[in-house]
Amino acid sequence: MFVPLIGISENIKRIKELIEHIADTGLNVVIAGESGVGKEVVAQNLYNSSRRKNKPFVKVNCAALPEGLLESELFGFERGAFTGAARKKRGKFELANEGVLFLDEIGDMSFPLQSKLLHVLQSGEFAPLGSEKEVKTDAWVIAATNQELEEHVKKGLFREDLYYRLNIIKIFIPPLRKRPEDIPPLLDYYINKYAEQFDSKQLIKPDSEAMRMLLSYHWPGNVRELQNVLKSCMVIGNWEEVIQGLSTKTQPVSGSISTQLAIEGASVVEDLLNFEGENSPHHASFSLKKIKRKALDRVEREVISHVLDKTGWNRSKATKILKISYKTLLYKISDLNIKPPADISSKKS
Repeated sequence: MFVPLIGISENIKRIKELIEHIADTGLNVVIAGESGVGKEVVAQNLYNSSRRKNKPFVKVNCAALPEGLLESELFGFERGAFTGAARKKRGKFELANEGVLFLDEIGDMSFPLQSKLLHVLQSGEFAPLGSEKEVKTDAWVIAATNQELEEHVKKGLFREDLYYRLNIIKIFIPPLRKRPEDIPPLLDYYINKYAEQFDSKQLIKPDSEAMRMLLSYHWPGNVRELQNVLKSCMVIGNWEEVIQGLSTKTQPVSGSISTQLAIEGASVVEDLLNFEGENSPHHASFSLKKIKRKALDRVEREVISHVLDKTGWNRSKATKILKISYKTLLYKISDLNIKPPADISSKKS
Protein backbone atom coordinates (compact mmCIF):
# COMPACT_ATOMS: atom_id res chain seq x y z
CA MET A 1 0.00 0.00 0.00
CA PHE A 2 1.30 3.46 -0.94
CA VAL A 3 2.33 5.66 2.01
CA PRO A 4 2.96 9.39 1.38
CA LEU A 5 6.13 11.02 2.64
CA ILE A 6 4.99 12.86 5.78
CA GLY A 7 6.86 15.80 7.28
CA ILE A 8 7.26 19.59 7.37
CA SER A 9 10.99 19.80 8.13
CA GLU A 10 13.34 21.35 5.60
CA ASN A 11 14.98 17.95 5.11
CA ILE A 12 11.70 16.28 4.14
CA LYS A 13 10.76 19.22 1.90
CA ARG A 14 14.09 18.83 0.10
CA ILE A 15 13.58 15.08 -0.34
CA LYS A 16 10.13 15.72 -1.82
CA GLU A 17 11.70 18.15 -4.30
CA LEU A 18 14.34 15.58 -5.24
CA ILE A 19 11.66 12.95 -5.81
CA GLU A 20 9.86 15.23 -8.26
CA HIS A 21 13.09 16.06 -10.09
CA ILE A 22 14.45 12.54 -10.53
CA ALA A 23 11.32 10.34 -10.69
CA ASP A 24 11.35 10.07 -14.48
CA THR A 25 15.11 10.05 -15.08
CA GLY A 26 15.57 6.33 -14.47
CA LEU A 27 18.91 7.10 -12.78
CA ASN A 28 20.00 4.68 -10.08
CA VAL A 29 19.32 5.96 -6.56
CA VAL A 30 20.78 5.09 -3.15
CA ILE A 31 18.59 5.97 -0.17
CA ALA A 32 20.62 6.13 3.05
CA GLY A 33 19.63 6.51 6.68
CA GLU A 34 19.20 4.70 9.97
CA SER A 35 16.83 1.76 10.31
CA GLY A 36 13.22 2.86 10.54
CA VAL A 37 13.56 6.34 9.00
CA GLY A 38 11.38 5.47 6.01
CA LYS A 39 13.74 4.47 3.19
CA GLU A 40 11.14 2.20 1.58
CA VAL A 41 8.56 5.00 1.81
CA VAL A 42 10.90 7.26 -0.20
CA ALA A 43 11.42 4.46 -2.73
CA GLN A 44 7.65 4.02 -3.09
CA ASN A 45 7.19 7.76 -3.54
CA LEU A 46 9.85 7.77 -6.28
CA TYR A 47 8.00 4.92 -7.98
CA ASN A 48 4.57 6.50 -7.56
CA SER A 49 5.81 9.83 -9.00
CA SER A 50 7.30 8.19 -12.08
CA ARG A 51 5.90 6.97 -15.39
CA ARG A 52 6.53 3.44 -14.11
CA LYS A 53 3.84 3.63 -11.41
CA ASN A 54 1.56 1.24 -13.28
CA LYS A 55 4.35 -1.32 -13.64
CA PRO A 56 5.64 -3.67 -10.89
CA PHE A 57 7.34 -2.50 -7.70
CA VAL A 58 9.49 -5.45 -6.61
CA LYS A 59 11.30 -5.49 -3.27
CA VAL A 60 14.26 -7.68 -2.31
CA ASN A 61 15.78 -7.61 1.20
CA CYS A 62 19.46 -8.38 0.62
CA ALA A 63 20.08 -8.97 4.33
CA ALA A 64 17.31 -11.54 4.76
CA LEU A 65 18.58 -14.18 2.32
CA PRO A 66 21.81 -16.19 2.17
CA GLU A 67 24.03 -15.60 -0.88
CA GLY A 68 22.90 -18.62 -2.93
CA LEU A 69 19.22 -17.99 -2.34
CA LEU A 70 19.56 -14.25 -2.98
CA GLU A 71 21.22 -14.95 -6.34
CA SER A 72 18.37 -17.22 -7.45
CA GLU A 73 15.82 -14.67 -6.21
CA LEU A 74 17.42 -11.88 -8.23
CA PHE A 75 18.16 -13.73 -11.45
CA GLY A 76 15.86 -16.76 -11.37
CA PHE A 77 16.82 -20.28 -12.48
CA GLU A 78 16.09 -22.98 -15.01
CA ARG A 79 14.60 -26.34 -14.10
CA GLY A 80 17.38 -28.65 -12.92
CA ALA A 81 19.85 -25.80 -12.35
CA PHE A 82 20.55 -27.17 -8.86
CA THR A 83 19.21 -29.81 -6.48
CA GLY A 84 15.60 -28.98 -5.71
CA ALA A 85 15.03 -26.81 -8.79
CA ALA A 86 12.03 -28.79 -9.98
CA ARG A 87 10.65 -26.00 -12.12
CA LYS A 88 11.76 -22.81 -13.82
CA LYS A 89 11.51 -19.63 -11.76
CA ARG A 90 11.65 -16.04 -12.97
CA GLY A 91 13.97 -13.73 -11.04
CA LYS A 92 13.14 -10.37 -9.51
CA PHE A 93 15.04 -8.50 -12.24
CA GLU A 94 12.77 -10.07 -14.84
CA LEU A 95 9.63 -9.49 -12.75
CA ALA A 96 10.56 -5.82 -12.27
CA ASN A 97 11.05 -5.20 -15.99
CA GLU A 98 9.81 -1.66 -16.88
CA GLY A 99 9.09 -1.13 -13.19
CA VAL A 100 11.18 -0.67 -10.04
CA LEU A 101 13.49 -3.13 -8.30
CA PHE A 102 14.04 -1.99 -4.71
CA LEU A 103 17.17 -3.54 -3.21
CA ASP A 104 16.88 -3.04 0.53
CA GLU A 105 20.02 -3.28 2.71
CA ILE A 106 22.32 -3.39 -0.32
CA GLY A 107 25.35 -3.10 2.00
CA ASP A 108 24.81 -6.72 3.12
CA MET A 109 25.16 -8.17 -0.38
CA SER A 110 28.16 -10.51 -0.75
CA PHE A 111 31.16 -9.43 -2.82
CA PRO A 112 30.73 -12.12 -5.55
CA LEU A 113 27.07 -11.23 -5.99
CA GLN A 114 27.98 -7.56 -6.25
CA SER A 115 29.94 -8.41 -9.42
CA LYS A 116 26.86 -9.99 -11.02
CA LEU A 117 24.73 -7.03 -10.03
CA LEU A 118 27.26 -4.67 -11.59
CA HIS A 119 27.08 -6.64 -14.86
CA VAL A 120 23.29 -6.27 -14.98
CA LEU A 121 23.46 -2.54 -14.30
CA GLN A 122 26.06 -2.07 -17.03
CA SER A 123 24.54 -4.26 -19.73
CA GLY A 124 20.84 -4.49 -18.87
CA GLU A 125 21.13 -8.26 -19.29
CA PHE A 126 21.53 -11.31 -17.06
CA ALA A 127 21.48 -15.07 -17.34
CA PRO A 128 19.26 -17.10 -14.98
CA LEU A 129 21.05 -19.86 -13.08
CA GLY A 130 21.50 -22.90 -15.29
CA SER A 131 20.90 -20.94 -18.51
CA GLU A 132 23.23 -19.63 -21.18
CA LYS A 133 20.59 -17.35 -22.64
CA GLU A 134 20.69 -13.69 -21.61
CA VAL A 135 17.48 -12.02 -20.49
CA LYS A 136 17.03 -8.29 -21.02
CA THR A 137 15.66 -6.10 -18.25
CA ASP A 138 14.69 -2.44 -17.94
CA ALA A 139 14.24 -2.35 -14.18
CA TRP A 140 14.86 0.95 -12.40
CA VAL A 141 17.14 0.02 -9.51
CA ILE A 142 16.65 1.88 -6.23
CA ALA A 143 18.90 0.71 -3.39
CA ALA A 144 18.71 1.43 0.33
CA THR A 145 21.19 1.04 3.16
CA ASN A 146 21.61 1.87 6.84
CA GLN A 147 25.38 1.49 6.49
CA GLU A 148 28.16 3.81 5.37
CA LEU A 149 28.86 2.39 1.91
CA GLU A 150 31.81 4.77 1.49
CA GLU A 151 33.51 3.13 4.49
CA HIS A 152 32.70 -0.32 3.12
CA VAL A 153 34.40 0.67 -0.14
CA LYS A 154 37.53 1.83 1.73
CA LYS A 155 37.65 -1.46 3.66
CA GLY A 156 37.22 -3.53 0.49
CA LEU A 157 33.81 -4.83 1.55
CA PHE A 158 31.88 -3.16 -1.25
CA ARG A 159 32.92 -2.80 -4.88
CA GLU A 160 33.92 0.75 -5.72
CA ASP A 161 32.69 0.47 -9.33
CA LEU A 162 29.31 -0.84 -8.14
CA TYR A 163 29.07 1.94 -5.57
CA TYR A 164 29.49 4.62 -8.22
CA ARG A 165 27.13 2.80 -10.59
CA LEU A 166 24.41 2.71 -7.90
CA ASN A 167 25.11 6.04 -6.26
CA ILE A 168 24.27 8.31 -9.18
CA ILE A 169 21.80 10.08 -6.91
CA LYS A 170 21.92 9.80 -3.11
CA ILE A 171 19.03 10.66 -0.83
CA PHE A 172 19.85 10.84 2.87
CA ILE A 173 16.99 10.70 5.39
CA PRO A 174 17.98 12.20 8.77
CA PRO A 175 16.93 10.35 11.94
CA LEU A 176 13.68 11.45 13.57
CA ARG A 177 15.50 12.97 16.57
CA LYS A 178 17.08 15.49 14.17
CA ARG A 179 13.68 16.62 12.83
CA PRO A 180 11.21 16.64 15.77
CA GLU A 181 8.94 19.05 13.89
CA ASP A 182 7.90 16.07 11.74
CA ILE A 183 6.47 14.20 14.75
CA PRO A 184 3.07 16.01 14.98
CA PRO A 185 2.15 15.49 11.28
CA LEU A 186 3.35 11.88 11.47
CA LEU A 187 1.13 11.33 14.50
CA ASP A 188 -1.87 12.87 12.75
CA TYR A 189 -1.39 10.66 9.70
CA TYR A 190 -0.93 7.40 11.59
CA ILE A 191 -3.69 8.12 14.12
CA ASN A 192 -6.16 8.32 11.24
CA LYS A 193 -4.65 5.26 9.57
CA TYR A 194 -4.72 3.09 12.70
CA ALA A 195 -8.20 4.26 13.67
CA GLU A 196 -9.44 2.31 10.66
CA GLN A 197 -7.12 -0.63 11.26
CA PHE A 198 -8.15 -1.05 14.90
CA ASP A 199 -11.75 0.00 14.24
CA SER A 200 -11.37 2.75 16.80
CA LYS A 201 -14.03 5.45 16.76
CA GLN A 202 -12.12 7.62 19.19
CA LEU A 203 -8.93 9.25 17.88
CA ILE A 204 -6.57 9.43 20.83
CA LYS A 205 -4.35 12.47 20.37
CA PRO A 206 -1.58 13.25 22.87
CA ASP A 207 -2.10 16.12 25.29
CA SER A 208 0.52 18.86 25.70
CA GLU A 209 2.56 16.93 28.29
CA ALA A 210 2.54 13.74 26.20
CA MET A 211 3.54 15.73 23.12
CA ARG A 212 6.39 17.35 25.04
CA MET A 213 7.67 13.89 25.95
CA LEU A 214 7.31 12.62 22.40
CA LEU A 215 9.26 15.59 21.07
CA SER A 216 12.08 15.20 23.60
CA TYR A 217 12.47 11.42 23.20
CA HIS A 218 15.49 10.34 21.12
CA TRP A 219 13.63 7.73 18.96
CA PRO A 220 16.39 5.15 18.32
CA GLY A 221 13.91 3.19 16.17
CA ASN A 222 12.86 6.34 14.27
CA VAL A 223 9.47 6.43 12.48
CA ARG A 224 8.99 2.67 12.84
CA GLU A 225 9.25 3.02 16.63
CA LEU A 226 6.81 5.95 16.55
CA GLN A 227 4.34 3.75 14.69
CA ASN A 228 4.67 0.98 17.27
CA VAL A 229 4.26 3.40 20.16
CA LEU A 230 1.11 4.80 18.59
CA LYS A 231 -0.31 1.31 17.97
CA SER A 232 0.29 0.47 21.64
CA CYS A 233 -1.44 3.65 22.72
CA MET A 234 -4.49 3.00 20.57
CA VAL A 235 -4.80 -0.56 21.86
CA ILE A 236 -4.24 0.36 25.53
CA GLY A 237 -6.48 3.42 25.25
CA ASN A 238 -4.32 6.13 26.85
CA TRP A 239 -0.92 7.77 26.55
CA GLU A 240 0.11 7.62 30.21
CA GLU A 241 1.47 4.05 30.26
CA VAL A 242 3.17 4.45 26.89
CA ILE A 243 4.82 7.73 27.87
CA GLN A 244 6.07 6.24 31.14
CA GLY A 245 7.79 3.52 29.12
CA LEU A 246 9.46 6.11 26.92
CA SER A 247 10.57 8.28 29.85
CA THR A 248 12.70 5.44 31.22
CA LYS A 249 14.58 5.30 27.92
CA THR A 250 15.16 9.01 27.37
CA GLN A 251 18.86 9.88 27.50
CA PRO A 252 20.72 13.18 27.35
CA VAL A 253 22.90 13.54 24.27
CA SER A 254 26.12 15.44 24.90
CA GLY A 255 27.06 18.05 22.31
CA SER A 256 23.63 18.49 20.67
CA ILE A 257 20.85 21.01 21.22
CA SER A 258 18.01 19.31 23.05
CA THR A 259 14.52 19.27 21.61
CA GLN A 260 13.22 20.91 24.77
CA LEU A 261 15.41 23.94 24.07
CA ALA A 262 14.09 23.91 20.51
CA ILE A 263 10.52 23.99 21.83
CA GLU A 264 11.38 26.97 24.01
CA GLY A 265 13.43 28.44 21.17
CA ALA A 266 12.10 31.98 20.99
CA SER A 267 13.41 33.14 24.36
CA VAL A 268 16.65 31.20 23.94
CA VAL A 269 17.36 32.77 20.56
CA GLU A 270 16.72 36.28 21.85
CA ASP A 271 19.10 35.60 24.70
CA LEU A 272 21.81 34.27 22.39
CA LEU A 273 21.49 37.08 19.88
CA ASN A 274 22.11 39.59 22.64
CA PHE A 275 25.00 37.80 24.30
CA GLU A 276 27.39 40.52 23.03
CA GLY A 277 26.28 44.04 22.27
CA GLU A 278 28.80 44.42 19.49
CA ASN A 279 27.48 41.26 17.82
CA SER A 280 23.80 42.15 17.92
CA PRO A 281 21.80 41.21 14.80
CA HIS A 282 21.79 44.91 13.85
CA HIS A 283 25.59 45.08 13.80
CA ALA A 284 27.68 44.24 10.73
CA SER A 285 29.97 41.91 12.70
CA PHE A 286 27.14 39.60 13.78
CA SER A 287 28.67 36.09 13.94
CA LEU A 288 26.57 32.93 13.59
CA LYS A 289 29.66 30.89 14.51
CA LYS A 290 29.90 32.58 17.92
CA ILE A 291 26.15 32.13 18.47
CA LYS A 292 26.46 28.40 17.73
CA ARG A 293 29.42 28.01 20.11
CA LYS A 294 27.58 29.79 22.90
CA ALA A 295 24.44 27.72 22.31
CA LEU A 296 26.39 24.46 22.50
CA ASP A 297 28.19 25.59 25.66
CA ARG A 298 24.88 26.51 27.24
CA VAL A 299 23.33 23.14 26.47
CA GLU A 300 26.39 21.21 27.68
CA ARG A 301 26.42 23.23 30.91
CA GLU A 302 22.73 22.55 31.58
CA VAL A 303 22.93 18.84 30.75
CA ILE A 304 26.10 18.22 32.80
CA SER A 305 24.77 20.26 35.74
CA HIS A 306 21.50 18.30 35.67
CA VAL A 307 23.27 14.92 35.67
CA LEU A 308 25.66 15.98 38.44
CA ASP A 309 22.76 17.20 40.57
CA LYS A 310 20.84 13.95 40.00
CA THR A 311 23.88 11.86 41.04
CA GLY A 312 24.69 14.02 44.06
CA TRP A 313 27.83 15.19 42.26
CA ASN A 314 29.14 11.64 42.02
CA ARG A 315 31.47 12.20 39.06
CA SER A 316 32.00 8.50 38.39
CA LYS A 317 28.26 7.91 37.98
CA ALA A 318 27.95 11.06 35.90
CA THR A 319 30.60 9.90 33.42
CA LYS A 320 28.69 6.64 32.84
CA ILE A 321 25.42 8.48 32.18
CA LEU A 322 27.04 11.07 29.91
CA LYS A 323 29.26 8.43 28.24
CA ILE A 324 32.40 10.56 28.54
CA SER A 325 35.73 9.99 30.30
CA TYR A 326 36.41 11.16 33.84
CA LYS A 327 39.12 13.50 32.53
CA THR A 328 36.69 15.04 30.01
CA LEU A 329 34.08 15.59 32.72
CA LEU A 330 36.58 17.40 34.96
CA TYR A 331 37.62 19.57 32.01
CA LYS A 332 34.00 20.42 31.20
CA ILE A 333 33.24 21.31 34.83
CA SER A 334 36.18 23.71 34.86
CA ASP A 335 35.74 25.09 31.33
CA LEU A 336 32.00 25.69 31.67
CA ASN A 337 32.36 27.00 35.24
CA ILE A 338 29.89 24.51 36.74
CA LYS A 339 29.60 24.96 40.50
CA PRO A 340 28.21 22.42 43.01
CA PRO A 341 25.37 23.47 45.33
CA ALA A 342 26.48 24.98 48.60
CA ASP A 343 25.37 21.91 50.60
CA ILE A 344 27.50 19.50 48.56
CA SER A 345 31.20 19.28 49.24
CA SER A 346 33.54 19.31 46.27
CA LYS A 347 35.36 16.16 47.31
CA LYS A 348 36.27 13.77 44.44
CA SER A 349 34.11 10.72 43.77
